Amino acid sequence: MALDTSKPIAFCEHLQLSSLGIQPASISFQTLTLESDHFICIREKIDDKGQVVIIDLADANNILRRPISADSAIMHPKQKILALKANRTLQIFNIETKSKVKSHINNEDIVFWKWVSDTTIGMVTETAVYHWTIADPNSAPQKVFDRHPTLAGAQIINYRVTDDEKWLVLIGISGNSTNPSAFKVKGCMQLYSRERGVSQPIEGHAAAFASIKLDGHQKPTKLFCFAVRSATGAKLHIVEIDHQAPDPPFAKKQVDVYFPPEGVSDFPVAMQVSKKHGIIYLVTKYGFIHLYDLESGACIYMNRISGETIFITAEHEATNGIIGVNKKGQVLSVNVDEQTIIPYILTTLNNPDLAFKLASRGNLPGADDLYINQYQQLFQSGQYDEAAKVAANSPRGILRTSAVIEAFKQAPATGGLSPILRYFGILLEKGELNHQESLELARPVLQQGRKQLLEKWLKENKLTCSEELGDIVRLHDMTLALSVYLRANVPNKVVACFAETGQTDKIVLYSKKVGYTPDFVQLLQHIMRTDPQKGAGFAAQLVNDENGPLVDIERVVDIFMSQGMIEAATSFLLDALKDNKPEQGHLQTRLLELNLVNAPQVADAILGNDLFTHYDRPRIANLCEKAGLLQRALEHYEDIADIKRAIVHTTALEPAWLVPYFSRLTTEQTMICLQEMLRVNIRQNLQIVIQIATKYSEILGPVKLIEMFESFKTFEGLYYYLGSIVNLSEDPEVHFKYIQAATRTGQIREVERICRESNFYNPEKVKNFLKEAKLSDQLPLIIVCDRFDFVHDLVLYLYQNGLTKFIEVYVQRVNSVRTPQVVGGLLDVDCDEATIKSLLGSVTGNFPIDELVHEVEQRNRLKLILPWLEVRVQAGSQDTAVFNAIAKIYIDSNNNPEQFLKENNMYEPLVVGKFCEARDPYLAYIAYAKGLCDEELISITNDNSMFKQQARYLIKRRQPDLWAQVLVHDNVHRRALIDQIVATALPECTDPDDVSITVKAFLQADLPIELIELLEKIVIEPSPFSDNKNLQNLLLLTAIRADKGKVVGYINKLQNYDAGDIARIATEHGLYEEALTIYKKHDQHAMAMNVLVEHIVSIDRGLEYANKVNQPEVWSRLAKAQLDGLRIKDSVESYIKAQDPSNFAEVIEIANHAGKHDELVKYLQMARKTLREPKIDTELAYAYAKTDRLHDMEDFLGMTNVADVLEVGEKCFEDELYQAAKLLFGSISNWARLATTLIYLGENQAAVESARKAGNTQVWKQVHAACIEKNEFRLAQICGLNIIVHAEELTALITLYERRGHFEEIIGLLEAGLSLERAHMGIFTELSILLSKYKPAKLMEHLKLFSARINIPKVIKATEKAHLWPELVFLYIKYDEFDNAALAMIERSSDAWEHNQFKDVIVRAANVEIYYKALTFYLQEQPTLLTDLLTVLIPRIDHSRVVRMFRQIDHIPLIRSYLIAVQHFNLEAVNDAYNDLLIEEEDYKTLRDSIDSFDNFNNVQLAKRLEKHELLEFRRLAAHLYKKNGRWEESISLSKHDKLYKDAMVTAAVSAQTEIAEELLSYFVDIGNKECFAALLFICFDLLRSDVVEELSWQHGLNDFYMPYKIQVQRSLVEKLAQLEKDVKERSKKDAQKEQTEADAPIINPGGFGRGLLLTNGIMGHAPPMNGMAPSMTGFY
Repeated sequence: MALDTSKPIAFCEHLQLSSLGIQPASISFQTLTLESDHFICIREKIDDKGQVVIIDLADANNILRRPISADSAIMHPKQKILALKANRTLQIFNIETKSKVKSHINNEDIVFWKWVSDTTIGMVTETAVYHWTIADPNSAPQKVFDRHPTLAGAQIINYRVTDDEKWLVLIGISGNSTNPSAFKVKGCMQLYSRERGVSQPIEGHAAAFASIKLDGHQKPTKLFCFAVRSATGAKLHIVEIDHQAPDPPFAKKQVDVYFPPEGVSDFPVAMQVSKKHGIIYLVTKYGFIHLYDLESGACIYMNRISGETIFITAEHEATNGIIGVNKKGQVLSVNVDEQTIIPYILTTLNNPDLAFKLASRGNLPGADDLYINQYQQLFQSGQYDEAAKVAANSPRGILRTSAVIEAFKQAPATGGLSPILRYFGILLEKGELNHQESLELARPVLQQGRKQLLEKWLKENKLTCSEELGDIVRLHDMTLALSVYLRANVPNKVVACFAETGQTDKIVLYSKKVGYTPDFVQLLQHIMRTDPQKGAGFAAQLVNDENGPLVDIERVVDIFMSQGMIEAATSFLLDALKDNKPEQGHLQTRLLELNLVNAPQVADAILGNDLFTHYDRPRIANLCEKAGLLQRALEHYEDIADIKRAIVHTTALEPAWLVPYFSRLTTEQTMICLQEMLRVNIRQNLQIVIQIATKYSEILGPVKLIEMFESFKTFEGLYYYLGSIVNLSEDPEVHFKYIQAATRTGQIREVERICRESNFYNPEKVKNFLKEAKLSDQLPLIIVCDRFDFVHDLVLYLYQNGLTKFIEVYVQRVNSVRTPQVVGGLLDVDCDEATIKSLLGSVTGNFPIDELVHEVEQRNRLKLILPWLEVRVQAGSQDTAVFNAIAKIYIDSNNNPEQFLKENNMYEPLVVGKFCEARDPYLAYIAYAKGLCDEELISITNDNSMFKQQARYLIKRRQPDLWAQVLVHDNVHRRALIDQIVATALPECTDPDDVSITVKAFLQADLPIELIELLEKIVIEPSPFSDNKNLQNLLLLTAIRADKGKVVGYINKLQNYDAGDIARIATEHGLYEEALTIYKKHDQHAMAMNVLVEHIVSIDRGLEYANKVNQPEVWSRLAKAQLDGLRIKDSVESYIKAQDPSNFAEVIEIANHAGKHDELVKYLQMARKTLREPKIDTELAYAYAKTDRLHDMEDFLGMTNVADVLEVGEKCFEDELYQAAKLLFGSISNWARLATTLIYLGENQAAVESARKAGNTQVWKQVHAACIEKNEFRLAQICGLNIIVHAEELTALITLYERRGHFEEIIGLLEAGLSLERAHMGIFTELSILLSKYKPAKLMEHLKLFSARINIPKVIKATEKAHLWPELVFLYIKYDEFDNAALAMIERSSDAWEHNQFKDVIVRAANVEIYYKALTFYLQEQPTLLTDLLTVLIPRIDHSRVVRMFRQIDHIPLIRSYLIAVQHFNLEAVNDAYNDLLIEEEDYKTLRDSIDSFDNFNNVQLAKRLEKHELLEFRRLAAHLYKKNGRWEESISLSKHDKLYKDAMVTAAVSAQTEIAEELLSYFVDIGNKECFAALLFICFDLLRSDVVEELSWQHGLNDFYMPYKIQVQRSLVEKLAQLEKDVKERSKKDAQKEQTEADAPIINPGGFGRGLLLTNGIMGHAPPMNGMAPSMTGFY
């Protein structure tokens, strides 16, 4: 079908706004804005309510309406961000996230505004232009420039900015009423340069900035286009701005703009420039569209596209055209028809030059023949540069083919650079070279050795990298080739380059990154041959990969071994096997075998570090033994035969290792080994055997070891073994065997030591052994017998064996303490007395004499030691044992013993007394009395009825405990003893202390009758103690207690006793009359009266006695008794007679209690005469009040007194005696109590005045309480205002009101208190709490007014308790508890939630989990606002978690906008979710952009999913994904299945794999697609093998399609041979020149002698070398 070339444009009507429900009146420049081809924003009024309507041109049916009243609304060019203006208030909202982005209140009215970029709004006021950015949330609009005066009064219709914001233009129109001849609508523009800071006023109606890349220019040219209509005509101006050298300046263009006759009043209103095509779209008011070429200014097309005014336009990015809205509501777009515009220009305009440039600039079809013809003409005419430019600029690269390259190669040079190089130079200026061009350029450049140019072009991305290009570069520079291979994604070549350049550490990382798996074994072999050190490192890297070994470890070891690299193989295996895995046991064995054979010391080190545990232990053990590593062999041997064989060679083993080694063996194995060691070489191995036996003695058991040593008859070994354990062992056998071994080895001193120190041997066994041993030195035997009390056996043995000298040694040197036992033993063997006496005389040490006495005494040989004792006495001995023995001898011999016992003080009375008891009791009494042996003395006197001696001893002894012992009730001898005390012992006493102690003893023994008997003996009867006061007192007291009938007689007989005490005690024992007698006898009348009234209880006898004696103290005591008997009147009279006011307190208390105030007045008047006590005056005043004697009270108060008037007043107040209280409080100016009293008297106003005078909080509280009690709330409030200023009083006051139910009154009081100067936080806080309880409706207002002055935590509790949720949220926000605020809004959403407030709060929450709770809440309750919430939470939430969360509940579509907003983070979860969404929406274009831009997802999985999609484009995307991931076969297979042969061919070329390309070629042959066969030969020229291609062509008759390929192959071969020949020639030439230079060089440097220091000489500071040899050092300077 032929193209319609009559119209070069495509016209499209997108929408009809009226059909979408938009009111026609709302379609105007003032109410509709179009910032881009994405959104239309319209302001409407419906029912006088403002609305903003947003139409998404991509989804026009989904209209968004918002009830917003604003003066203007503009949508962001790309995002759903809405900017609103109401008067001077500016706000920007994100519709998707439902959050406010920014707000500002401007100082001036804004007359025009629009988005000038994605982040900036341009705003025009009457005086200046501002820019307001949304990138900074807090910044205010920044002034850019002031408006030019020429724009004063003009209507601003547009504002344009360059991409770099360096140039700005403001466009306005105004009526031209001042000049009738001019065009009626004047266009005014202000062009401003920010860099220069200058403005230029220009007349114009429409303007735009543009940029174009011109031929011969290095950089794009920036242009400013504007159109103007004047009375004389219309012009389009195109001028350059920001000219940059060295590019030539752009020639200013000025062309006429044609308006038809019907458009007399028409003028330009909008202008857009197509960036792709370089075409200016000019729209006029009457709906005409003009198209102009940007470079030349030529008019391309003009036509009317709308019958109504297109009042607003924008760039239509999808078609590189223009989109606009007319007044009828049509949304129209116009763009260049790429298929027809070039033919239109050629046929209709007949402008080949324009068609030529436009086709090149826009890459448009239609001018291909023109380009080819022009190229051929220029080339044939030899204008190679011009031809090259034509080819470089050819649309779609139609002339950038291998044929053109060949043509330029064949073209003759005309001077300077060759045509081919000039061609490439032009291509490089144009941009990137294609695959073939890159190859053809690289060859000559590298041949000339100018690889730096290639590096430069690669950095500038001027070359298309491919495997072929890398192969070419590789011959010259491996590093540069690596860069090419990396860009071309040729993994096998990249890996090879890494290996060649020694960058082995990058091979694995790169392979993983691109998904390529090279032949690591072959690669390792290659690296190992070239660089063993790098190879070792690479091998380690392969084995230690985090995903497991990439190569078989055993193969690697084989490679090492093939190179003879034992050390490297060892190092590698150590690293590879470091994890010590069971499955690597054979490798561990191989490693150890390798080193045990070649380097035993290395194997020793490996085994010593315990690196491995899974190798063949028996095998390694055997090899270790062969290598002489006996220690390692033993560590591995388990068979006892092997162990026995190796372990006997102790000279080759370290004892420090060998001894611990036995801990691995069983006890049986250990014993076998030890026996074997002793059997093989006892001399060599004895020492180590002893060490082992010592260390493991407890485990092996000393018995077995002793038997072992004894079996080999090595007492020396036994001695040393037992010597090491004897000190730690408690085994008696060990100790005995040690003594035995030491004896047999002659270690007598050690025998002595162990016998002396050991506590564990069997003494009987050792004693018998030592006797049998018959040692020359009997000291060990002596020690044993001494320690274990075998003295008798020792003495017997030594005496019988004639070893008496050792007996002396024993008692003299060893233990003299044993002398008594030795003497006893000698006596038992009938030893001569002279010998014994001699022995005693020779003992110099001390020994227990009493034991010696005992030994001789029990053998009736006591006199034997008398001479020795006398010698000791004469020597001055004071040993009691000596004198005890002498006393016993005197007693037995009756040698005046009584005198000795009484006079000698050195003997021990207890011992001697016991000795005398059976012989003479009196002597025993003497000894016991002398030694104060109480128990023994009492016993012997009782047994022998010696009570007189016992009585005398007790009195003299003066021991209360002893008295208590003998006077106990169950002592059968007590009566006999008492009789002797009373009759004999006590009358004999003259010492008062003896009597006193005796009397006390009788008292303590509770023997009153016996005591009376005793006291009568010494008190009543004449004696030295008859007048003793104490004894008389004691006699009376005892009688009072024990014999009351004798008391009166004693009172009359005795005179010298304590009358008061005795009378008191008599009274306590009920002897009242006897006590009265004593008091009367001694004239103690008061005490007598006391007995009468208190004990006899006879007030009448008391009154009679008082009248008789008439003494004040008697009357006072009587008055007290009368008072106690409540005879108040009589008591007062008695007190008055006594003139005794001392008991005023009790009188006052009883009289008040009884109500006897008249009598009390009399008493107090008497008391006041002598006492000035406050209590008296106080009670007198109170008595006046109680008796209603107010005049007397006034007189009393008027005179001097010390009464506590306040106390009296309080009492009167309590007794409701208010008049008296008023007098009392008034007299002391106590306004507080006076105020309270006045309240009760009904004088309320006077009470308040009194409180004010008091000025005290307590006063106010009291008056306030009284007012509350009386319900006087007006006065109560006056009082309360003076109370609430004290924070500590506030709570109690509120509680008072609340308990009484006066809620309104307390709220009113606190509200009145808010204005007080001293108002504190407590007032505001408590009022808040009260409002929350009783007036919740007023609480929010109160909180907003006074939030800064309340205790927020306290009010929070109150609001929470009252369930006032909005107020609670408000308080949380004010208290910066945003977490709680958010939770409260979520939990109480029906009452507390508000979207904008929630957004402000949630972004300030600290707990991340709240974000996700908020999302769940919005999903459940506010799904339409979810996107708005997500927008504000983007910086704070975990996007992967959000996606998981919505994926689980299958609501991913709800967050589509959010996914787009966060996709730039390139998260896998986000990408997966968004891609799934796009697949579901079948939006393959967006999906392709997503896949290419964001690669963090499972490419292969998505590809497998897409390859089964029913839509072709999605399957194509699957092939694209396979290609991106190097899965060439899958990609090509999918493309072949869908017959997308071009995609298949491109994939094959990108794969850079010959097999893939040839397989595809075969496929095309099989299906008979000859065109694709030829195309593949071109595309994959460098991949295909010529022989394969030729064979296929011959077999299938494709020679015609094959021939161009064959020619090119031949040509390439010829070029390569020529280049090779040239290289060989150049190399031969260079070698010849080098040989000639060396031949011409002199043998001896002629400049070496007679010159100074030559830096070029062979050795600095020395003579130059001669005959090629440097001078040697001689040692001399």
